[in-house]
Formats: sequence, C-alpha cells, structure tokens
Amino acid sequence: MNNKFDALKDDDSGDHDQNEENSTQKDGEKEKTDRDKSQSGGKRKAVVPGPAEHPLQYNYTFWYSRRTPGRPTSSQSYEQNIKQIGTFASVEQFWKFYSHMVRPGDLTGHSDFHLFKEGIKPMWEDDANKNGGKWIIRLRKGLASRCWENLILAMLGEQFMVGEEICGAVVSVRFQEDIISIWNKTASDQATTARIRDTLRRVLNLPPNTIMEYKTHTDSIKAWEEFHGLVNSSGR
Repeated sequence: MNNKFDALKDDDSGDHDQNEENSTQKDGEKEKTDRDKSQSGGKRKAVVPGPAEHPLQYNYTFWYSRRTPGRPTSSQSYEQNIKQIGTFASVEQFWKFYSHMVRPGDLTGHSDFHLFKEGIKPMWEDDANKNGGKWIIRLRKGLASRCWENLILAMLGEQFMVGEEICGAVVSVRFQEDIISIWNKTASDQATTARIRDTLRRVLNLPPNTIMEYKTHTDSIKAWEEFHGLVNSSGR
C-alpha cells in the first residue's frame, strides 16, 4: 500500500474499543457545530493541509448513513439521512478521522460509510455522479474492514490512474453480506471502467473468480423505481 499512508499511520489506529462510536459521534457533532458557526459568520472556512503535513491531490469528505431496511426512501429523505463526519486535505488529517471511526466489520444493521471528493454528495443525482456508475463487489462477512481500508488508501493515493474520474467509494454493511463499491464520473468510458476494475482486483488482492458488477447510476435509479412501484422518484 502507499508508503506515505502506512508510515504516518497512528500507532493506536488499530485499537477499536467501544468508545470509538461515541468518539465518532462527538467528532461529528463538533464538526456540525463548527460548520454551523462558520456558516453563520459567512463563508465556510476551506480545509487545507497544516504546516509540514502531506497534502492529498483532492480534499475528501467522510459520510455516514443508516436506515431501517424495507422502509421506502425518497431522494429527499435519503439526503437528510446522510451525516457528514468531516473533510480532510492531508494524510495526517485523514488518519485523525479514520483512527477514531468504527470499522465496517463492527457496524450493525443497515449502515454505510461513504468517502467522496469534497463537493460531491454520495447520491446518484449529484452532478458529478449522474452520468457515471460504480463497480460493486459483494463480500462475505468478515472481509469488509480490510477491503474498505485497502480501497480508500488506494483511492487517496491516486493508484487508479484515471485522472479526475473517481468520485468516491462506499462500504455497505448488510445482514447477510457486505458490499463495497467505487464510483466514477463517466459510465460510457469503457477504458476507464476497465482500468478501475483491474486496479480494484490488484489493491484488494481479489481471487480471479471474484464476481464484479458494473452498474450505471441510471440503471440503479430505474431498478429502484421498478422495485418500489414508482412510488418515489429516486432513492436507495
């Protein structure tokens, strides 16, 4: 994996006790308070690398969502359910967030972590996503934490080598299985989607027989509408 991430990883980043979820919630609440304060005082302060920190090529934002399975979800309620954890601009800032977050394998219920470039919401309808799609990999229980970490370190370290095509990544914790996906801007660019697929196989060390599915966001919206009988215009 990218050396600058491993070398700067906090010594305690592998310790995941019961206080982590509370810490994540507190961090999220603090972020919201700080955001509210900055918004009330004018334009939100830009997130930038600190002195002597190692800058990333792009700023990224962590998000978290959780919902009750089987409950119809409109686009509006889905957007309201996504909670922003925080934005970072350097390797060191990433580890400060990540070392306090619960690992996907320790989440319960119908939960998702999202990591997207700053300014892109983890929604099909976002301008950066609407013409794109995602590679989907279904995992048996017990693999999500390792695969998620490897995926996001590869994404932050620009290992996919597809320019500005990458939008973000998602890990979805479900009852029978876990799912990881990586989203890109242009579903019709077959050379790019093929390169993303091959890089995924390498960074996740996937067996040759692993099933990988590419799905456009347009198809995701259509499938959702058909499943829910066109009750809502969009959702998850």
